[in-house]
Amino acid sequence: MGFAGAMVVAMAVDALSGWPSWLFARIGHPVTWLGWLIGAIDATWNRASDPPALRRATGIAGALLVIAVSVALGWALQSLLPSGWIQIVLVGVLAWPLVALRSLHDHVAAVAHPLQAGDIAAARDAVSRIVGRDPAVLDEAGIARAAIESLAENASDGIVAPVFWGALFGLPGILGYKAINTLDSMIGHRSERHEAFGWAAARIDDVANFIPARLTGFLFVLLAPRRSDALSCMTHDARRHRSPNAGWPEAAMAGALGVRLSGPRIYHGSITNEPWLNEGARDPLAADISEGLAVYRRAMLLLAGALAILAFA
Repeated sequence: MGFAGAMVVAMAVDALSGWPSWLFARIGHPVTWLGWLIGAIDATWNRASDPPALRRATGIAGALLVIAVSVALGWALQSLLPSGWIQIVLVGVLAWPLVALRSLHDHVAAVAHPLQAGDIAAARDAVSRIVGRDPAVLDEAGIARAAIESLAENASDGIVAPVFWGALFGLPGILGYKAINTLDSMIGHRSERHEAFGWAAARIDDVANFIPARLTGFLFVLLAPRRSDALSCMTHDARRHRSPNAGWPEAAMAGALGVRLSGPRIYHGSITNEPWLNEGARDPLAADISEGLAVYRRAMLLLAGALAILAFA
């Protein structure tokens, strides 16, 4: 945990400023740069005419290339920095764009505000920016459920996981993780195009998120208004989720709020029958999004505090 202090710096800078829109308009964002590289590899290496075995092999090679480039860039940047606390601060500043602390909070809050005001249309528009399911068929419970699930899962993928790997290895760790996560989000799908080519991306992402997802779940449990319910739901229902990792923070949040999450949903006109997390509990409402955000804020403060203790120990 030699770079724990750097991750505290990254979290603090992001919490205060996020990634400014004017900066994004001028230079984009590191994740969009990664997306360009992944998109180029997908377009040129993932050929529909190739047999599945070859597509899987080229997918493995492509994923390893993107990760290797990212880790090498992180190592090169870190090696140029002076040692001591100056290095910690500079690593934190350079890692700042890779921690989506404020962005996640703001996107989920943008769903809660119109939903609490009874503006279903605006709430559907806001939730469509953070989930892939069809917003037109979502009622208040469906919108609230989607927002809370996104909050729980992305707290792990967008904050805890990059901070975890950044605390262990500095810039190579956090850049390598963001490469893995971006690969999974772009090509790690069970679609006809990416079933074989994205196989490695999905499996590597599962491994990289194994510890952070469970850590996120336990953070939610510790700061939950219903701690015993959150722990019980997480330990009993996390493995019912289609993902080996996302079920941990989502089940913990479901128990923490006393609501049911996951369940059947519609993607592109097709119903996906997912099992319920915390089955038998009530459906979430707009107020539950705000309570979920409160749990999220407390959990992120606890994470930052633990990292600060490690940094000074």
